[in-house]
Amino acid sequence: MYTPISLDFFDQLNVAMQRKIPSTVVFLDNGEKKTLKGLVQTMEVIDGFEFMVLNTKEKIRLDKVVLFNGRRHKEE
Repeated sequence: MYTPISLDFFDQLNVAMQRKIPSTVVFLDNGEKKTLKGLVQTMEVIDGFEFMVLNTKEKIRLDKVVLFNGRRHKEE
């Protein structure tokens, strides 16, 4: 099930993308917490789910993000 992200999180992603801020993303992947670092290059919708795409080409589903640059966006 997909849970839409908050406007605050969306704004934070846009600022990071526009200003090319190196970012740290902690997210859930099959129940396991993972961490990636990189620049947010774009956001896209794939099969009805929103993703951020890092400069490393990794795609992270936005509703799975727990922390973005130290700010909590989802309970673990």
